Amino acid sequence: MTDATTPALERALHHARAHLETLDTQPVAARADLATLRARLGVPWTDAGVPAVQVVDDLVAATAGGHHASAGGRFFGWVIGGALPAALAADWLTSTWDQNAGLYACGPAAAVTEEVCGAWLKDLFDLPAHASFALTTGCQLAHVTALAAARHAVLEAAGWDVEQEGLFGAPRVRIIVNEDRHGSVDRAVRQLGFGRASLQIVPLDPDGRLGAASLAQALAVGSGPTIVVLQAGDLHLGACDDYEALIPLAKAAGAWVHVDGAFGLWAKASPRRAHLMRGIEAADSWATDGHKWLNVPYDSGLAFVRDAAAHLAAMTLSASYLAPGGDARDQIDFTPEFSRRARGFAIYAALRELGRSGLADLIDRCCDHAAALAHGIAALPGAELIAGPGLNQAMVRFRDPREGAGEADHALRTNAVIAAINAGGEAFFSPSVWRGRRGMRISVSNWRTDERDVARAVETVRGVLAA
Repeated sequence: MTDATTPALERALHHARAHLETLDTQPVAARADLATLRARLGVPWTDAGVPAVQVVDDLVAATAGGHHASAGGRFFGWVIGGALPAALAADWLTSTWDQNAGLYACGPAAAVTEEVCGAWLKDLFDLPAHASFALTTGCQLAHVTALAAARHAVLEAAGWDVEQEGLFGAPRVRIIVNEDRHGSVDRAVRQLGFGRASLQIVPLDPDGRLGAASLAQALAVGSGPTIVVLQAGDLHLGACDDYEALIPLAKAAGAWVHVDGAFGLWAKASPRRAHLMRGIEAADSWATDGHKWLNVPYDSGLAFVRDAAAHLAAMTLSASYLAPGGDARDQIDFTPEFSRRARGFAIYAALRELGRSGLADLIDRCCDHAAALAHGIAALPGAELIAGPGLNQAMVRFRDPREGAGEADHALRTNAVIAAINAGGEAFFSPSVWRGRRGMRISVSNWRTDERDVARAVETVRGVLAA
């Protein structure tokens, strides 16, 4: 007997295959505009329901042209990975099994899969085996999770129970960050009640890294509970801090050290690039994403905390209606969510599909492709490399050729070139500003990207510049 869901799933498979099989030929940028999508999707919600198969077909038709082909090899915007075959399939099964991954009691297999993923990942990143971990929605919530543990630890050391007393009247915590930090760090600081005024901003060296002298000076300026945020891979030139020099400095001052490794932490998987992460294991907490370089479907964030007791104190919840897991790990003790998706299945599948050598190869290929893109585009008339390449990131800009053109003119020219590239459909890039200069980011995170994609993208830019 066919289950009632089977016809809808078969239609979904049909549409999914059509999407994946045309990734190499469909426009990379979305084509449908805001008004079109609103008109198509904003149909009346009727009293009578609609058959599931029709709902699936209607949804695909209504959203046609409204999706970026970000699962393909020529999407170089932001830091967005694809979805490995096993990870995508596991994600489909995750929805099919429909487990609440908040407690072992709610989803035993989900809980144990998460345990295994945590152990594998700590081993991969050379983090302490006793460290705790959490699977979150993304690096944003990974920062919140890790910094909540940091908040507990630094205030407990100052004699304050923040979980019991809150922040009113608590010793003020200062958070030392660099000038080019990712905005998710600031938002985590706000969400945790520290406020932007708690940020002590330190300038970076010309190479995009936080210098030891600058950190030492910042640490000497104030006192009291302190958190230092370091960076593993900034979003413009992939710069990584000198952890061997900086972490001992911060620790000597009694600070908690948190590392924003949204994508850069994965360099640990590459023998060619692991040296960039040397000493990072001495930090107190680390945050990264799975939906970037591990290439699992959205959403997937990872937090690791050396002080498992602080992590537990910041996150745990108990109630009479919650069945404790006994020897098993209850995910609710370490994540900011209660009911949650079983993200461990896709991570488990991706790690098994790749293996250590496959993951290292993926990291290296992306870095090599980013460098080839950066140098290939920068060699074109009117283009200029302004940052990187470092890891899988770089920045180029396009200069206004008119005599006397200034920074504002170059910014307008750069915006126009990016818009023309994306409109052409052969590749997709996103803009940003680095050191006051508007540029086009080059970010390669997708397992599908190959040399042909790089060559096509460079030729696309060449054509736009020559038009």
